[in-house]
Amino acid sequence: MLAPTISVVVLSLILSSSAATIDVLTQGQVMNSSQTIVSNVGIFELGFFSLGLVNSTTQKRFYLGIWYKQAASTNSNRTIVWVANRDKPIITNSSCFLTINNDGNLAIYDQQGVSILITSITPSTNVTATLVDSGNFVLASNTTTSSLLWQSFDFPTHTYLPDMKIGYDAKTRKTWKITSWKSGDDPSPGQYSLLLDPERTAQMIILNGSQPVWTTGSWSGHNFRYTPEMAWSRKLYTENYFVNGSENYFLINVLGNKSILTRYVMDYISGKIQQFLWLESSQSWVIYWEQPKQQCDVYSYCGSNSICDKGNYPYCKCLDGFQPNNFREWNGGNWTGGCGRRSALQCGDQDGFLPMKNMSLPLDPKVLQLQSVDDCESSCLGICACNAYAHSNNQCLVWYSSLYNVRQADYNGEDLFLKLPASEIKIYEESNDLNSRSSDHSRNRALSLGLVVPISSLILIFGTFVYCSRKRKSKQRERTDPDLDLTLFDFTMETKHTKREFSMSSKSTTNGGIWDVELPLFSFLSVSTATNNFSNANKIGQGGFGPVYKGTLQNGHEVAIKRLSARSCQGLEELKNETTLIAKLQHRNLVKLLGCCIEGEEKILIYEYMINKSLDLIIFDPKGKVKLSWEIRVNIITGIAQGLLYLHQYSRLRIIHRDLKASNILLDDQLTPKISDFGMARIFEDNRTQAKTKRIVGTYGYMSPEYAMEGLFSIKSDVYSFGILLLEIISGRKNSSFYPTNDSSLNLTGHAWELWQNEREMELIDPGLGSSSRFAPSPTKYILVALLCVQEKPIDRPTMSEVNAMLSSDAVTMPLPNQPAFSFGRGIHENSSSSGRKPSSINDVTNSLTAR
Repeated sequence: MLAPTISVVVLSLILSSSAATIDVLTQGQVMNSSQTIVSNVGIFELGFFSLGLVNSTTQKRFYLGIWYKQAASTNSNRTIVWVANRDKPIITNSSCFLTINNDGNLAIYDQQGVSILITSITPSTNVTATLVDSGNFVLASNTTTSSLLWQSFDFPTHTYLPDMKIGYDAKTRKTWKITSWKSGDDPSPGQYSLLLDPERTAQMIILNGSQPVWTTGSWSGHNFRYTPEMAWSRKLYTENYFVNGSENYFLINVLGNKSILTRYVMDYISGKIQQFLWLESSQSWVIYWEQPKQQCDVYSYCGSNSICDKGNYPYCKCLDGFQPNNFREWNGGNWTGGCGRRSALQCGDQDGFLPMKNMSLPLDPKVLQLQSVDDCESSCLGICACNAYAHSNNQCLVWYSSLYNVRQADYNGEDLFLKLPASEIKIYEESNDLNSRSSDHSRNRALSLGLVVPISSLILIFGTFVYCSRKRKSKQRERTDPDLDLTLFDFTMETKHTKREFSMSSKSTTNGGIWDVELPLFSFLSVSTATNNFSNANKIGQGGFGPVYKGTLQNGHEVAIKRLSARSCQGLEELKNETTLIAKLQHRNLVKLLGCCIEGEEKILIYEYMINKSLDLIIFDPKGKVKLSWEIRVNIITGIAQGLLYLHQYSRLRIIHRDLKASNILLDDQLTPKISDFGMARIFEDNRTQAKTKRIVGTYGYMSPEYAMEGLFSIKSDVYSFGILLLEIISGRKNSSFYPTNDSSLNLTGHAWELWQNEREMELIDPGLGSSSRFAPSPTKYILVALLCVQEKPIDRPTMSEVNAMLSSDAVTMPLPNQPAFSFGRGIHENSSSSGRKPSSINDVTNSLTAR
């Protein structure tokens, strides 16, 4: 046997042995840096790898690690899952080796005999080391009662593998956690770690150093509260939380086919925990799941006593009955200071509870051994320090400190009862007709909101035109004023009306309290003159509202003039809506409204003129689209995405366009895209995410399924339309076109899906663009974004904020898309994932992992 200290001569003989694989390392046997240990069926491999030179010398840093054998064969692309000496590399310019010392401990040696102990066990004999197919490196003795002496799964590094523990032993203070690498070429412990939080009730937490970043929420008995989406993968895995004596740990097991390769990695850049799956067909790893996904998922993103809504911007607002602790910082976008009570609790019967429906519950609850809801409420009411309670899974949860990470749940939410003084409760009872916590209350409140919004919108729209009419009459005597003459107007000097957005808060007290949109009002005579009496030669378009003409001013400036048809009943409402919505919206990717004309039966809007007209006239024209190179198409896609993001998130009014399509994208002289035609658009209140209409308007082929079939629309409806538009720009073909292929696709969406499934997505690219080798950036990313946008369920689609992040950065990880809506013309419509699998069969799921 080898002694713990080995001579250089012996080392030289050992290191000269030929490269080979070893099944089992026995005590006294040596594995040099050219040899590896391979698991039984060849999934994992253990050996030495090197990372970088040391101080610009020939010396390298050597590490003992475990990687997937079939996933890579060289240092540069190995998928490392465990490092034995992550913070103690062997630095040498030659080789090193692994052995089991005569006391039974694993050790690494360099040529000079310098050693690093991997294990620290009591002296043992007949010790062997084996790499098993789970990726666990096991040290065992055949002569001891307990054969297992040591295992790598007890010392995880940056990767979690199924059958590992994440948790702690309260008695021995041993902790099983995963910790990120410091950098891409330094496997020493980094700043991010995932562990089972010993201070909270059965939940895992991500730390940045000692600062919490994200939490799973507490274990419900089936899943963690903030990660319910993990439950859908239970045909592949099971997740369980165990309390075994002094041990508390979380464990994932793979079900069925053990050949499914998956790993969870603590990313050293983003601090996210990411699950990867190996796709045999593409020989690559893909991200299957990750957290945190959104800003609202980050621990205490909005500070104390606030609520985070990922569907709104700003994301944070104070809970009812609370106000910002620092108004200046809060209004400036720094929400970490949180919120405090407007009125102190009375600590008795003068307090009450405000119900908050469908919530993701706050962090750090205390569990009381009370069974009934009434007992839970009474207990919280009787304890002055209690700020809220919830009755969840037959448990009474109470919060004695500030509330953190309160969120509106996407699904499977629970009721949270917020404790407030009676004076605050009365305010919300009066404003919301809040009489009880019953379901009747919820329906009544929804009904009242449903009435308020359309009525207020009608008042706003009607007010706009009343104002314009009054302004016209008040200036009847000033017809010679050049401000009323469109042909003499200088739009380059008209800046005073464009520096502020139209805002619900900018109510004018003039003219009977009517909303003032401050648009220049032109005479019909001057508009007619600019269009040569609305001649056909000046006509540049036709819509359901009426024709569009090009107008020319005396200074040579050109404008687009939309004239409402006298016979168009639909157009009047749309024109009012458009005036109201975009009069003050200013963004380089939105068409600019310059003025209006209301005289007699004439109702006209004046816009900036787009010399290249609409996108559909170019992208679907075999000759016209020649001018649209891939680079220009990327710029058009990016511009549309930014304009839509502005409407959804950054304008003072949250606007849903509802009719996004190629004909409503105008192009200026630089081919910069501008979203136009807001006749179908709708304003959303800050606290609303979805609305329903009985009047479904828009363009089939671009409509989302929930809107076309149920009248439901939201920002995700626009996202769906954007995905269709994106596919059209990439392919140069209309979504409604039929493709006589061997697949069952009815339209462009289904065709793209079939190509994606079969890894032939590059065939979707417009043939007129030439060789794909010249494309930069790669079209594959844009096709994936499009397929993510056209998924059937709105909750699966990204927001435009996420879309813009995907388009602007290659560092953003993207999930696999589910099957698009309206993608097949024959057969049964399946809501399957990007692999085309049926969710009911483990074998189908397994087989699908080999395809995208």
